[in-house]
Amino acid sequence: MVSRSAVMALMMTCALLLYEEWVSTPACKIVPHRDGDGESRYEEDPEDLKVMMVANLLLLGSDATYWSFYFRHHYLSKFFKKSFVTIKPDMLLVLGDVSAKGVELTKSKWSSVFLQFQRMLGPFLGVPFHVILGDRDVGECSGLNANDISWLASKFPGLDSTGCSSFEISNISFVSLNAVALLCGNNDLRFGVERVIERESIELRTNSKGVAASVDESGSFAESLHQVAWRKNPMSSGSGPVLLLHFPLHQSKHNGGGITALKGNTYMSIGRLEAAKSREHAGSGPYELKHTIPANATEYIFQALRPRIVFSAHSHDFCDHLHLDGTREVTVPAITWDAKDDPGFVIAIFRRNGMISVSRCTLARESHVLVIAFFTWIMITKNDLRNSSSSGFAWITGPQDASNVAI
Repeated sequence: MVSRSAVMALMMTCALLLYEEWVSTPACKIVPHRDGDGESRYEEDPEDLKVMMVANLLLLGSDATYWSFYFRHHYLSKFFKKSFVTIKPDMLLVLGDVSAKGVELTKSKWSSVFLQFQRMLGPFLGVPFHVILGDRDVGECSGLNANDISWLASKFPGLDSTGCSSFEISNISFVSLNAVALLCGNNDLRFGVERVIERESIELRTNSKGVAASVDESGSFAESLHQVAWRKNPMSSGSGPVLLLHFPLHQSKHNGGGITALKGNTYMSIGRLEAAKSREHAGSGPYELKHTIPANATEYIFQALRPRIVFSAHSHDFCDHLHLDGTREVTVPAITWDAKDDPGFVIAIFRRNGMISVSRCTLARESHVLVIAFFTWIMITKNDLRNSSSSGFAWITGPQDASNVAI
């Protein structure tokens, strides 16, 4: 006959497994756009493009501690697998900071990060995915090395030697930029990124007007960020590609539409907003979470690309912002407990009718998981001790003849 303690232990273990399965399931909620487009009324269509966007994985590879590998990485992998099964996305976008300290890693240690990344993606390896580079992947401006970035970019699908890319899926055009280089003063890498922007701008204008155009590959256009001598772009705002960056774009202190930076269900504090806007000029290294793309570079990007919508990361928090020209920017939160206690990600659905639905997805807090796990461990231990105590009491108080004495 099975003892009561064994049954209790089995029930507690099953409860813990069920809880682990439950906390691995994301909770997603549509973020209503401020122009009242009523996007939540639309039902899913097979032709819609559903994209899962994550950021700040902060993988450690072979440098991971026992705790990071067997707890945090374990749950992060479960988050990915459960999200894939629950949401069934058509594509995965990783908006930078794949590694926690990539700039310090040798190529052999980077290999362990790539392996950890592939194992974590699991079922996502069967769908299109795209990765952009973050500041922790490539380092500070003072140590930015074009050869190292070219090598790293070659390890991710679609990136050119500058860490930029343009691609199209389901008739949706995407442009991803190496945002770190745009913060780094006058250097060849930043000039290369600017040439990519100009090339994409000319292609957009060519497609829209049916005229031929060419790019000046000499690099003279790279001076435009400081001279503000941009070529006139007749395209309207929002008519360009979906723009992907690691750093958020500059957010104007004065917005005619009122306060538009939304964190979760409450507005970000003025202090956080001012900190996010404080970076005005390029030159020094990134890393601080307050960093945004400089104001002149932001204006240059808007003028050249007329992005349909912008997705960025870096700050670790979710933010939904409407720029002065009406361009919507969504900042994707960190997905790992190494960055914050309440991780999350974003689901963007590009609908057949041209609408874009954005959902913020939240995952379990690390503190909650630890409390439940600790409570379950205490209950199991307490049950085992009670069982041991009961057995010991029966032995001590039982008949004391020779046949009952243990030797």
